[in-house]
Amino acid sequence: VGRVLAALRNHWKKTTFGVCLLSWGGNWLYGKHCDNLLRRAACQEAQAFGNQLIPANMPLKKATVFLNPAACKGKARNLFEKNAAPILHLSGMDVTVVKTDYEGQAKKLLELMENTDLIIIAGGDGTVQEVLQELSDANLNLLSLCAQAVFSKIPIGFIPLGKTCTLSQTLYPESTNQVYHIINATLAILKGETVPLDVLQIKGEKEQPVFAVTGLRWGSYRDAGVKVSKYWYLGPLKTKAAHFFSTFKEWPQRRQAALMYLGPTERPPEEPDEKPSRPPLYVRIYRRFRLYWSPPPKEIPQEVAPEDWEELKLSTIELSIATRNRQLDLTRTEDFMDICIEADTVSKGQFVNRGSQKMRDPHMCPEGSQCIHASRCILQLPEGTEGSFGIDNEEYEAMPVEVKLLPRKLRFFCDPRMREQMLHAAVQ
Repeated sequence: VGRVLAALRNHWKKTTFGVCLLSWGGNWLYGKHCDNLLRRAACQEAQAFGNQLIPANMPLKKATVFLNPAACKGKARNLFEKNAAPILHLSGMDVTVVKTDYEGQAKKLLELMENTDLIIIAGGDGTVQEVLQELSDANLNLLSLCAQAVFSKIPIGFIPLGKTCTLSQTLYPESTNQVYHIINATLAILKGETVPLDVLQIKGEKEQPVFAVTGLRWGSYRDAGVKVSKYWYLGPLKTKAAHFFSTFKEWPQRRQAALMYLGPTERPPEEPDEKPSRPPLYVRIYRRFRLYWSPPPKEIPQEVAPEDWEELKLSTIELSIATRNRQLDLTRTEDFMDICIEADTVSKGQFVNRGSQKMRDPHMCPEGSQCIHASRCILQLPEGTEGSFGIDNEEYEAMPVEVKLLPRKLRFFCDPRMREQMLHAAVQ
């Protein structure tokens, strides 16, 4: 023992390195063991769903999974197969996986959507938008077919596998453990609790409409945030560095535009999920005869009131148009989106400090900004305007656009605890 202690003392550098390496290795192995325990418990819970008896004439529930293997720097496929796929298969569902790693999938999506009970999107914010866009290109998107009951009530599940997963903050509790987060999202799909989410339809002059569940950003904070990854070598200082170096451009950085908008709209009552049963034959015959002998009076067409558009000239450092999905209120009586026009009188120090906050919450509306509630808006840009929009963290060329709110058009599976919190907050 003395010789060992002497050797460790004489080679203290190697000893310190070895202790650090063993500590890191032990912690890594313990983390892997905890992840395996989480997977086992989740599979046992999913097996309980799979063991439930169903009538012989009832087909298996079919789920279509849209998986983006490129998400999370190419790790999404492995994350899905290790953490989510076993749970889905053990639940007794008929699962079809579609990889969204190539273009021209509209025809394939059309064939799959004709016979599915639920959709599962496995990826990040970009994958959600890509799936909605591809469905739109196939003339089969859920938004334009809401009048058809077959498609309008298809629930959507979201498994967060990407680098940015804004929707998961609304649908699931926060967690620093990625495996737990994925497993919890997958189990939430099996539990069946859903919440309605708003969608923005963003249409340019000639382009096909783009659909967003989070919102649109245009301005200096967005442009600086895109360049954060270029300063990876600065570690935790990369965010401040990206915003600091962006101040070397022309300052103050202003965006000039004209905005026209309509105010909030009253929310109609929700339609019941179950249709009323068909009345007996004698009741239907009686109604026919009553309509024949005493037809209802003709309705006098009412004049449609002109839309009350508000117009605003704006000069801002950043403009954001966002849904209310982050602050979801299931009991509110009006439907609207948030338009945040940030003041252009921001110092360079404020810009750098606020940039870090905007990276955590891109659609935050700082103090001193003008916030507008609108159901529809038209953004007119001056000729020759350069730059890009950020729509659900995807880049698009800046151009004049019309943004229309489509309230409660998609139903997403959520954790039951999150739904209870929403209802409890609404009551308070």
